[in-house]
Amino acid sequence: MGIRYIDPLVEFGPLLLGVEKPARYIGGEYGAIVKQEGKFRTLIAFPDLYEIGMSNQALKILYNRLNQLEGVSCDRAFVPAPDFEALLREKGVPLYGLDTGIALGDLDVLCFTLGYELGITGVLTILSAAHIPLHSGERTDGDPIVIMGGPCVSNPRPYEGFIDAFWIGEAEAGFFELTQTMADMKKAGEGRGGLLSFLISHPHIWIRGKKKAYRAIDRDFTVRPGTPAVFPVPSMKIVQHHGVVEIMRGCPNGCRFCHAGYWYRPMRQKPADMIREEIAALIEQGGFREISLSSLSTGDYHHIDDLAESLNAAYAPRHISFQLPSLRVSTFSLPLLEKVAEIRKSGLTFAVETPRDAWQLSINKEVSRDQVVSILREAKKYGWRGAKFYFMVGLPVGGGYAGSHEEEEIVDFILDTAARAGMHFHINVGTFIPKPHTPYQWAPQISEAEAGIKLNFIRSRLKPRGHKVGIQDPFISTLEGIISRGDERVGELIEEAYRQGCRLDAWSEYFKGEIWASLIKKYYPLGEDILQAKEPGKALPWDCIDSGTGAAFLTGEQERALSREITSPCTEKCTNLCGNCNKDGKIVKNNIRHEVIYRHDREEFAGGGAEVKKAVPDTYRILFSFSKTGKGVFLPHLGVVESFSMAFIRSGLPVLFTAGFNPLPRLDFASPLAMGITGEGEIASLDTTGPFDAELFVTALNRCLPQGFFITRAVNLLIPGGVKKYSLASLLWGYEYESPSPKADPKPDLVKARDEKSYRLVQKVFYGLRRRSVLAADPAGEDQPASYFTVYPGLYPEKTG
Repeated sequence: MGIRYIDPLVEFGPLLLGVEKPARYIGGEYGAIVKQEGKFRTLIAFPDLYEIGMSNQALKILYNRLNQLEGVSCDRAFVPAPDFEALLREKGVPLYGLDTGIALGDLDVLCFTLGYELGITGVLTILSAAHIPLHSGERTDGDPIVIMGGPCVSNPRPYEGFIDAFWIGEAEAGFFELTQTMADMKKAGEGRGGLLSFLISHPHIWIRGKKKAYRAIDRDFTVRPGTPAVFPVPSMKIVQHHGVVEIMRGCPNGCRFCHAGYWYRPMRQKPADMIREEIAALIEQGGFREISLSSLSTGDYHHIDDLAESLNAAYAPRHISFQLPSLRVSTFSLPLLEKVAEIRKSGLTFAVETPRDAWQLSINKEVSRDQVVSILREAKKYGWRGAKFYFMVGLPVGGGYAGSHEEEEIVDFILDTAARAGMHFHINVGTFIPKPHTPYQWAPQISEAEAGIKLNFIRSRLKPRGHKVGIQDPFISTLEGIISRGDERVGELIEEAYRQGCRLDAWSEYFKGEIWASLIKKYYPLGEDILQAKEPGKALPWDCIDSGTGAAFLTGEQERALSREITSPCTEKCTNLCGNCNKDGKIVKNNIRHEVIYRHDREEFAGGGAEVKKAVPDTYRILFSFSKTGKGVFLPHLGVVESFSMAFIRSGLPVLFTAGFNPLPRLDFASPLAMGITGEGEIASLDTTGPFDAELFVTALNRCLPQGFFITRAVNLLIPGGVKKYSLASLLWGYEYESPSPKADPKPDLVKARDEKSYRLVQKVFYGLRRRSVLAADPAGEDQPASYFTVYPGLYPEKTG
């Protein structure tokens, strides 16, 4: 039987309009890689919805790097929402890759990246929707090899029954070479069994029954030119719709509760010139106007102030803004934040974790109340009016828990800080989960009941005082603790929860807490056994994984936590050896000061979106028509606006932006087009900073648009200063519709509906309907149509200026 490829437009057609956000399932994004010629077929699957998965940096790194390998193709897939999962099952269609359409069951290797424990039901959903057996032992030569990586596999034991092999550590440290070797082996005639036997011998692969696997560390992170994780660029709005540059991997600070801080040791800082190259790619190739400088502790990046000032000076004239997440209080620099917030002011966030100074020492952190107040007072001078705080309850600090009064201490911290700073805050409080491979891995997790009492106390005291309080459901924290600290027995719990309907558990609207709760009771005392204190020296489920941090170091850090001793941050001359630095690699700092350049022009088009400092008496406008067909039909209007806005940046057009807090391109559409209807003559306009040839506009923009969009015509308008500027909506005469069949009734008033359900029904009826927008010949609104595309003779002169 041959390889099956699925075209969702053919398989489902108008049925796609009956599911929420059909753009999740059609692909066609700008920069998507369609590599059907690859003989070794892989796919990276993310165990959550499209809008979460496409925000994930690891997915994009894997996707781009795997597609660079000779003879290897890599596609993408995400968890289908329940409505689309039901449609797949109803039609008997297996889950497929968004780019090539390949059925997941016909892959050679199916890869998962798991960054959140509750995503494991998403893994099972994908396997089932792809018609792949859930249990690794039931798969045969016709099934793909299922490999899973990500930070959650630091303890692979709960997932071992579902996964064929686990990649332990960072993919850049050997996974791509491993994939290339497997591709070569397949080309030489090796089958699935031979590939699995080869995987068992790899030091960074763990397979059930293997004694030990070792975490892979990318020692070339700071010297290897990176493959910018730009593509594909989502057409629909996703959770984090901005470009991301990882400026540093690992963290020097050693917070004892932080799993990521220990799992990604040692700290490695990317050189500033590499960062700048990646940023340029995200803007010039991706079209992003918001860039996040990502790391576990961005403020610890050496010369971060110089880097931020340089980037702001270079890109602020083009309305490109930069975010600096994960700034520790000790590395806060308000002038620095002010520099990068000239375009968009981001929020102030303080991860305090625990409120008393002595308790801070236990977790190896120093965030004093006075220091926070000082920063907030200064922040008010720069325009900030509030801040966000993060706390945890249940931290084992100083010989025991913070105790029965920790919730009172958190309330006191917030009320006192708010009064002294003159602000109101947004407070987020969760329950501490002792994670594997940290100094607290032996600690118990407080019960759901105790956590609930503490969290409700905090909320009841702070909300009436004008503060916004968000608390994480303590039951979810309990569930996360059971999965992250569990052994193979937890796999049975996970599978039964999935079979009873649990999936997409990170979403409150999909989470079925009653099912999980009943199963935890059924499997009692499994949860209690997993969450209780562990005795140092006794076996732990995750002992099969060597994280690189020595057991003696973790034990020593546990003792220092009890005595409230600070361990100094990791440095190039480290005196607290943890085991991660050796002859093959060590801590790397950026030692390049970034030159400040106060101009950044595109070579192709001078101006490149430059801000106009003075009022321009004339308006330079490009009026254009475009088609919206094929996969573009399933994109909502806001997705169309975002796709065009990003295409303008990619093409380097001299876009004129609006004024105000959130500058946007001066883009105007005559009328939104409902999903399901093909647009053959949609009309829009763009204002530019100066004259720009309409023919060049068409050429430049067409090469930067996602599938389904095409500029058909453009003309230049010069609107003299002082002359009224009409919106396209005010000049819209109406539409011309063409039905796909003689039986269809294309009256446009039928597209109107009173509720979502009937609206979608109407959409399905009108699937295939084609529309052309028609402008009025006279702006006074006489009831007579003009040609499909008119320049309004007598209203504005047809000239480029």
